[in-house]
Amino acid sequence: MIKQWFAKTVSIALGVVLLAGCEPPTAESTQNGFRGTGMLQLEQPKVREAKVAANQVPAASPALPATPPYAKDVYQNVQVLGDLGVGQFTRLMAAMTQWVAPEEGCNYCHVTGNLASDDIYTKVVSRRMLQMTQHINANWNDHVGETGVTCYTCHRGNNVPAEIWFEDPGPRSAAKAGWRDNQNTPAPVAAMASLPYDSLSRYLLGDEEIRVIGNTALPSTNTSPIKATEGTYSLMMHMSDALGVNCTFCHNTRAMADWTQSTPQRVTAWYGIEMARDLNVDYLDPLQPVYPEHRLGDLGDAPKANCATCHQGVNKPLYGAAMVKDFPSLTVEASTSAMGQVSSEAASAVATSEAVDRQEAEGI
Repeated sequence: MIKQWFAKTVSIALGVVLLAGCEPPTAESTQNGFRGTGMLQLEQPKVREAKVAANQVPAASPALPATPPYAKDVYQNVQVLGDLGVGQFTRLMAAMTQWVAPEEGCNYCHVTGNLASDDIYTKVVSRRMLQMTQHINANWNDHVGETGVTCYTCHRGNNVPAEIWFEDPGPRSAAKAGWRDNQNTPAPVAAMASLPYDSLSRYLLGDEEIRVIGNTALPSTNTSPIKATEGTYSLMMHMSDALGVNCTFCHNTRAMADWTQSTPQRVTAWYGIEMARDLNVDYLDPLQPVYPEHRLGDLGDAPKANCATCHQGVNKPLYGAAMVKDFPSLTVEASTSAMGQVSSEAASAVATSEAVDRQEAEGI
């Protein structure tokens, strides 16, 4: 009798402990839209604490005056930041090292003993990334505002940003498996839903129409197919995960298409989509010839940016920390002649240098 009572007591105690672990985490809600419409954001305090810890910014070193001598007069092959004083130039280079290559140091982007050389691909890429950063801060204030961006916004101390994307070749399957139409295969970009997994290629590299909702009950004027709707929802799932928000952060779900009932964040997001297209088409994708093979995707394409590249799970990258104010040279775009595109000569030089390195390594 005592054994049975003891066994029941232990079973009940274990049950209580197990059930306690099944309690849903406490969530806090914040209203961000019209009352009575359910427009609110839910956030778990523990998750927020982890995000805040992951979005701390490194302290900037003291600013230096813009006094001569200037970088372009002291160093060779300074194509973007030549108008900075040597002290300012060195300060920014040190910051970039901390932001992108804290372990490798200067040699991650520079040839040892010849800092002017373009024979290393990371030097060519980083120059173009500097130009892209200046372009964003100078021309995309409708999205980044006065907060701006720096290399750290995306890199966070890593050589390669944690959130980049390549064109998806899709799963390997036998021909008899049928036509998947780039969907029905759970993928992180679509929040593991059975939505199309190529939405980034279609909307952030291509310029397919995202607005597919009709204005009438019957499809008398709207010729967009259901496939377009599925692609749009896939992109929206990506944006939701990238910013750590739900649909009502931008939309009033009673009238998704109505801009007058949407939040201001929807306008900001629209500019973000346009900005991502601009960066992928004009800056990131054209770098493909510069990258070595191991840095390319399965289809041979260059790494590209999406919403998560900067946001990394929060609606304002780094919770709105305005790092760029400490580096004003990143807010002024260089002249068109100084910028240019990645030259075929630079790409060829990098490729030739790497080919020679491989031949020497292989004893050819």
